[in-house]
Order: sequence, then C-alpha cells, then structure tokens
Amino acid sequence: MSRISVRGLAVASATAVTTVGAVVGVASGAENGGSTTEPVEAAGTTTLLADIPAGNQVQQASLTEQVQAQSDAADTAARQSAEQAARMQAAKDAAAKKKAADAAAKAREQAASRGDSRASFPTQASYTIAEVQAMAKQIVGSNQFACFSNIVTRESGWRYTAVNPSSGAYGLVQANPGTKMASVASDWRTNPATQIKWGLNYMNVRYGSPCGAWQFWQAHSSY
Repeated sequence: MSRISVRGLAVASATAVTTVGAVVGVASGAENGGSTTEPVEAAGTTTLLADIPAGNQVQQASLTEQVQAQSDAADTAARQSAEQAARMQAAKDAAAKKKAADAAAKAREQAASRGDSRASFPTQASYTIAEVQAMAKQIVGSNQFACFSNIVTRESGWRYTAVNPSSGAYGLVQANPGTKMASVASDWRTNPATQIKWGLNYMNVRYGSPCGAWQFWQAHSSY
C-alpha cells in the first residue's frame, strides 16, 4: 500500500469540491439562461491550514527556546567575565595603592632616620628641653639621635644657653668659641636649632657621624 499524504488528500478533496462546484454553477447558469462570468479557481491554489504539520510546529518552538537559552547563557557568561575583569582590576589597583603607600612610608622612615639638616622651626622666646630634643631628633635623624643625645647630655644637659666658665664654650654642643656657630646663622645664642645644625655638621666632618663622635667621647671624655 502506498502512503498518501494529508496534503495530498486535502488537495484532492479540495479539487473535487471545486470541480463539482464549477459543474453545478455551469449547470445552474445554463438553466437560468445566463452565462457564468466568475473564473473557475484552478486546482491546487487553495491555502490550507494544515500546510505546516503539527510536529514541525513543535520542533520550531523547541529551536526558538534553544536559541533563547543560548542567548541567555552568552549574556550570563559575558556578565561573569566583566565582573571577573572588574575584580581583577580592583585587586591590581589595591595592590598598586598599597605598594605606593609602602614606598611612601619607607621614604618617610628613611628620611626620619637620616634627619633633615635644612629643617626650620618657628622662632620662640624660649624652648623647653623636650622641644629642643624634638628639634634634634628631626635634624639629626633617629639612627644617630641616641649618640648625639649622649654627647649633648654630658656637655650641656640640653641647655642651649649653657656656658663653660673656664673655656667659654657655649650652647648645647659647647662650641668653643661659641661664635663658630655663626657659620650657620647669626641667632646661635638663642636658637637651639642653629646650635644643633652646627654640632651635627661638626661631628659628621670630624668623626663621620654623631655615633663616631660618641665613640671618641667615651675614650677621651671630650670630642
């Protein structure tokens, strides 16, 4: 037995119906004595609702869902990729900021350890020992301050107006004569910062550093 498609049966049925209608119309016209002016529809031109099989419609819907699912998956992957890139960039930025902050902190630490012989301070009518020591720590630097302090403590007790009645040595580091400190500034009598800068330069030139001067002082009780 040969298969007959649904479309074939539909077309055949439609053709048969059309043909019968045409014949009946002709007969009716003949009986009424009139002629038929409407053209007879050709067989095979009738549009049928069953042209697309139900199985194909289901398959097309399934393909549409697959395309939508693939599109959604691509959007999700793109969003995840963008989020991952953003996280990686944020991590890089944070690492760069931390590196810069560490470098700045290290630079400050190194500067503090070396000191700043060009540091300036507001002029005051008088200074406490704590204020003078704070000046010295900033000018001399933390890595040499202890040695510098050992010498100044023994030479003047951190009194910037100290005078040796025998030699006439003056100030924190007991410069002899005190006028030597004028090479730094003319306010050497009243400004402890001027005395500290002169004393630091003297120790660096003659002994290499305040710690070198302190080693010499321990052996000779002077420098």
